[in-house]
Amino acid sequence: MLAPGAESWPFPLTGPRRVAGRLETFGRFVTLGVTHILPWGVDHVLFVLGLALLSPRLGPLLAQVTAFTVAHTLTLALSSFGVVRLSPQVVEPLIALSIVYVAVENVVSPKLRASRIVLVFAFGLLHGLGFAGVLGEIGLPEGQQLTSLLGFNVGVELGQLAVIALAAVALGAWTKLGGKREALVRPASLLIAAVGLYWFVERVAF
Repeated sequence: MLAPGAESWPFPLTGPRRVAGRLETFGRFVTLGVTHILPWGVDHVLFVLGLALLSPRLGPLLAQVTAFTVAHTLTLALSSFGVVRLSPQVVEPLIALSIVYVAVENVVSPKLRASRIVLVFAFGLLHGLGFAGVLGEIGLPEGQQLTSLLGFNVGVELGQLAVIALAAVALGAWTKLGGKREALVRPASLLIAAVGLYWFVERVAF
């Protein structure tokens, strides 16, 4: 596996083969996890933004992110080790629908409901299967599967935290300039819902 712009070391056709150390493998998969969120994971970014838009307080937002993290970590591990399998043709449209649901709920529900954490956990299970699809395409290094999974998951979390931090800064700047939070949440959520619906139709049709 190579990061964008990186160069491969030589692969000798004879003699001993170079094997990356655990720390090197961990670092590479952390980078892969981060880049899978920023900049390549636009669907996961929109989902996390949808969570941040309806949660003005840090506590409820962290509760949702924690539920999402636990869920996608679970299915990522189970799928990577072959315990759970679900076709990407099923997973990807459902991920798009999860984005639509969260965004629409932001519009129709003025306050965060306790049931949302349960739904976020369920959606996290789906997103974990999506993450596993990425690792399935790359393949996990023999003898370092757990190290790779841990590194990838850490990278995903760092990417998600970066999205939340950027959203918090943007919302804070908006309110400091005199804008009302609701005036930004509704149009942003509608835009996210529209993009998610487009992805759902695209993924079902093709």
